[in-house]
Amino acid sequence: MLTFSCPCRALAPIALAAAVVLPFWPVSTNAAGDLWKKHVVHQGAQSLTAVAGDFTKDGRPDIIANSGNKTRLFVGPDWKEIVLDASAGHDFIHSETFDVDGDGDLDFIGARYQPGLIIWLEQPDRPFSDPWPLRVVSKDLNGIHGLLKGDVNRDGRMDLIANSAQPIDTPFPESLVWLNVPKNPRAAKSWEAHAFADKDAPGLTHYLGFGDVNGDGRPDAATGAKGNPSPGGNSFAWWEAPTDPTKTWKKHTIAEKQIGATNIHPGDVNNDGKTDFIASRGHGNGVIWFEAPSWREHPIHATLKEPHSLIVLDMDADGDLDAATCAYGDKQAWWFENDGKGNFTNHLVASEQEAYDIRAFDMDRDGDLDLVIAGRASNNVAWYQNPRK
Repeated sequence: MLTFSCPCRALAPIALAAAVVLPFWPVSTNAAGDLWKKHVVHQGAQSLTAVAGDFTKDGRPDIIANSGNKTRLFVGPDWKEIVLDASAGHDFIHSETFDVDGDGDLDFIGARYQPGLIIWLEQPDRPFSDPWPLRVVSKDLNGIHGLLKGDVNRDGRMDLIANSAQPIDTPFPESLVWLNVPKNPRAAKSWEAHAFADKDAPGLTHYLGFGDVNGDGRPDAATGAKGNPSPGGNSFAWWEAPTDPTKTWKKHTIAEKQIGATNIHPGDVNNDGKTDFIASRGHGNGVIWFEAPSWREHPIHATLKEPHSLIVLDMDADGDLDAATCAYGDKQAWWFENDGKGNFTNHLVASEQEAYDIRAFDMDRDGDLDLVIAGRASNNVAWYQNPRK
């Protein structure tokens, strides 16, 4: 049986964020009547990651989740369960999905924290009955908590970005890495890995953000490092991509004394033409945003306990960036509505829902974004229906 060890799984109380004097920034909360309809996909086993997509070629959303040491395909809309790797016993902490082999359908990528492992499962021609071949992406990273797709080398194909957070003797200790898909991924023993933050990402890094921060046309990367018990963390930083992305990237600190920093995503929050960041302290308290170019900090939901997951996108299709999270300390899911100027109204989506992973997807095909949540201590996978339509 493969083992799994991650400092994020402890449910012990987390230290509160260091006191910071913040400028006034209007934040409103409208919790009453905001609960979204809950749809239970799976119940009864701990789930750390879940990702939605059409995995059965029928045009309807499905979900692949890892729960109870098994990678499970839940076929929508009735959520019939198909176990994809019953014999492997994998406990994946994070996942991604894109067409790895270029055959026109979605494949699944899963990452185990420790000992580090990234694999991909190929969607077969008959996904209901044929086996999903499991192939290795990398065994060289350790402490993999962030996994994100993006076109790093700008060749028009998806690459994979991952962290290797553990400070132990591996090829990539305390590093951030991107991996490009081989020309023949079905035959490759592993994917080529490029350390863009080579031993330059200490403090137990977590999730990753990706986008052009400095406006030079090259996508950059960012992450949060939660700190305790590993030194060098409690901070957010971004790495500037050079002309040749296989070379070392330049590190820029965004903010320090950010107790329990986990998530950070770039985007123009206040529509001033500059790239800001929305972030969460998922092993501490609070969702915030940092205003470019000085990285002035503004609260979005300052008291939310352990908002471990975070997505940043236009939730209400009004042309600006919103965000959503599920906090395992408060057992609440929220979405944060931006007025286009960086002023947020906070909407409660769900209560009594624990979390580890959150995604946005149009699950009911009505044209708006719903939320898919993998509940760790809730032992569930659920999606919450957006009531806007």
